[in-house]
Amino acid sequence: MDGALERIERGPEPAKLTLSINGVITTIEIEPRVSLLDTLREHLDLTGTKKGCNQGACGACTVWVDGRRVVSCLTLAVSCEGREVTTIEGVRDHPMQEAFLSCDALQCGYCTPGQIMSAIKLLEEGHAGDDAEIAEWMSGNICRCAAYPHIRQAIREVRDGARD
Repeated sequence: MDGALERIERGPEPAKLTLSINGVITTIEIEPRVSLLDTLREHLDLTGTKKGCNQGACGACTVWVDGRRVVSCLTLAVSCEGREVTTIEGVRDHPMQEAFLSCDALQCGYCTPGQIMSAIKLLEEGHAGDDAEIAEWMSGNICRCAAYPHIRQAIREVRDGARD
């Protein structure tokens, strides 16, 4: 098939699915309609990724699929087969985590995993030129406690190497 991934026909019955989560290959049996978020939380016990609105509007469930930010509540787990999924549990010892703590970039903490996942990618994508650009590229992640100034401060600190 010229290097294209072969599509497997799946019905409403549970299907065996092999996922690479945080570098670990896992095989589970789930219904094809189950979201990546529910798969992570309910089937794989990776509860760091949070369920906020469950409609793709708040960003609390942000993870990376093949290195790109996605809202896992709107992503079907079956669409991630053959791809690398990274959750907050897979991001260890990143300077952004320490910056969030030292800058007081969280209050209740519910949105923090999604905020950190987006903030790390924001820097990698080169979208941290100034506060307006940071705010724009982080706009998919809502903080109900309004810790935005502190979140931007944490991002600036990591951008500027203050946490290296």
